[in-house]
Amino acid sequence: MQVNILEAKTNLSSLVRLIETGKEERIIIARYGKPVAKMVVYNEAPVSKRIGVAKGKLKSPEDLDQYNDEIDEMFGGTP
Repeated sequence: MQVNILEAKTNLSSLVRLIETGKEERIIIARYGKPVAKMVVYNEAPVSKRIGVAKGKLKSPEDLDQYNDEIDEMFGGTP
């Protein structure tokens, strides 16, 4: 898709939404019909992933599982 600069200024939010949703892969911005800029989706790897962010920072006690059988019985598990 190609738009002129005035159209890009007027409809910037709509153009960004088209890129974000994947309805347009890229939008070319032109001045007097000549392409001068390209809008594309911005993909930068996240600084830290949410999953595993605390890996290795927490310790569980050695006897953490000592009451598993008792708790299992309380909730109708096998005796």
